[in-house]
Amino acid sequence: MRLHFYKYHGTGNDFIMIDDREGHWLEDPVALVPRLCDRHFGIGSDGLILIRNHQKVDFEMVYFNPDGSQSLCGNGSRCAVAFARDLGIISGESATFLAYDGFHFARIEGELIHLKMADNDNLQALEGNFFVDTGSPHYIQVVEDLAQWPVVEKGRAIRNAPQFSPGGTNVNFISLDPPSNGLTIRTYERGVENETLSCGTGITAAALVAARKGLHSPVHIHARGGELKVAFQKEGPLFTELFLIGPAKFVFDGHIDTDNL
Repeated sequence: MRLHFYKYHGTGNDFIMIDDREGHWLEDPVALVPRLCDRHFGIGSDGLILIRNHQKVDFEMVYFNPDGSQSLCGNGSRCAVAFARDLGIISGESATFLAYDGFHFARIEGELIHLKMADNDNLQALEGNFFVDTGSPHYIQVVEDLAQWPVVEKGRAIRNAPQFSPGGTNVNFISLDPPSNGLTIRTYERGVENETLSCGTGITAAALVAARKGLHSPVHIHARGGELKVAFQKEGPLFTELFLIGPAKFVFDGHIDTDNL
């Protein structure tokens, strides 16, 4: 199969984007996705996204991690909105779409995509750290000297810890900066099985922890791949009007013969 693909990134979190509105995706995605996402032998990315038609909303986004598993991807969702805009699927300043965890709304303001996340009241304290599901499961630990922290070594151990089996968890290490109402984050992503430059659902999870520790909306997030914000309303443990805000950019497009992978 000769495949036309596009590459987008959201603060360094990069994705293969495929226009699948005509239903030409015929091969088994679980078998093909890891080869396409391979950075040495394929296109290379942190995930793959199919854009499909949907009768009730603007489009459906089907997201695959590099290992072929599926989940919600926050930065991928923002890139999907930008891709749908560039394809002409949406022409205004807002979009609705179906993702892994249900329906979402997004607003476009210049270069920034404001992605509305699901209301959340499941932030849990866990032996001095935190756990929350923001469409994907996330473990959050506040650490000192984040720049020198062994993210891959520590993240892999927590990701595979028995209490998170069988699916495992994403792992986020953060450093809070209350004077700037912000935080710095580094993330080990399951499915990628490595540190990524940015993780949208992890950034959202970290913002909930920051709010628990006294920061207010919007929380400014410093990821390795760039700057984002998370805005919200909070009443007790419930977070509503929860928005992940950041850029989503086209990088390049091309063709690949999947028989050669």
